[in-house]
Amino acid sequence: MRDNEQKGKIQRKKKLLVTASTFPRWEGDTEPRFVLDLSSHMTDEFDVTVLVPASPGAKDTEVMDGVKVIRYHYFPIHKWETLCYPGAIVPRIKEKKVRILLVPFLFISLYFKLWRILPEYDIVHAHWLIPQGIVQSFFKKPYIVTGHGGDVTSLNKGIIKKLKVRCLKKASHVTVVSNYLKERVEELASHEIEEPSVISMGVDTSKFGKQYRVENYFNQGDKKVVLFVGRLAEKKGVAYLIEAMKSVDAILVIVGDGPLHDKLVEQAKEQGDKIHFVGSKTHEELKTIYASADIFVAPSITAKDGDQEGLGLVMLEAMASGLPVVASRSGGIGEVIQNKINGLLCDEKNITQFTENINFILNNSKFQQQLIANELATASRYDYGTQAKFYTETINNIYRR
Repeated sequence: MRDNEQKGKIQRKKKLLVTASTFPRWEGDTEPRFVLDLSSHMTDEFDVTVLVPASPGAKDTEVMDGVKVIRYHYFPIHKWETLCYPGAIVPRIKEKKVRILLVPFLFISLYFKLWRILPEYDIVHAHWLIPQGIVQSFFKKPYIVTGHGGDVTSLNKGIIKKLKVRCLKKASHVTVVSNYLKERVEELASHEIEEPSVISMGVDTSKFGKQYRVENYFNQGDKKVVLFVGRLAEKKGVAYLIEAMKSVDAILVIVGDGPLHDKLVEQAKEQGDKIHFVGSKTHEELKTIYASADIFVAPSITAKDGDQEGLGLVMLEAMASGLPVVASRSGGIGEVIQNKINGLLCDEKNITQFTENINFILNNSKFQQQLIANELATASRYDYGTQAKFYTETINNIYRR
């Protein structure tokens, strides 16, 4: 009997609690699913539960891709729980300033939810310093925190900065999605933390590829298709891409929504029907959209508040789809794109460079094929199976301490 009990203890999976504030609200949602994809690839090693904020229309509990999901409410009137979705916390506040009043409710509600359920878990993986990492730092449970981008590069003044530094110093380990963010995290913590690990989020390469291409999918006729996918927010730099398109003989398809939507639509009017805003799309739709375009452009910039691109997962999705990429030298993008090897790089806000590079790729099929071959190799290195192994090893090392 005792041997059986010991065997059961040995075989029991460690219970991992993943906390995040960006997560699919339901099947087919357009919200980014990288936290779900990473978590589902870790279920062989851990008993994984994801804790995320509630959202109108989303279930309080469910199982998605083998992962238990718990959604906590943070405001008495549930229909007003609009701080996190659609999009992300900081852009949501920029879009409507009154939402900042929900921030204390989110922090406090997350704290009390963790206080109730943390004893059930062995270790925590907190995605984003704000609010997940900060709140987790007030508990003794071992945790790793992952910096994704704006949570590291922006809001670095006053009490928020102090809380972020506390979060980093209290963490059992810190991970970031790019070397650029690693440097920023070390600066933020005054180099008083263990060296952070650089482990990016990944891409499910099996879900993308030219096999999903549909001819004339955009009703473009004989026109080439330039594609942008992302949130219509300042750091994405879409305004500069729209300007660059004035000298490109192609149509531009813009997938996504956000606070700058109306302003960008107004800007694009002078180009007639050349610019197409198609709104947010499901992940199932995106694989066809990527495969059916001719070139992908990521014109990211440094926002006024310092926010920058952490890595740029949509670029990896485009690469996995066999789509040539033109991107800006911003944040961690340069760690994925090697200029003239697996894409072309432009300086931030340099409209002329974007125009020239887009036209060069569209008019040089041999160069396109060279880029695509190298891009597919790059995407394979970022496959979720590989990235999940890195995170699993990191968590197990902490647990053994």
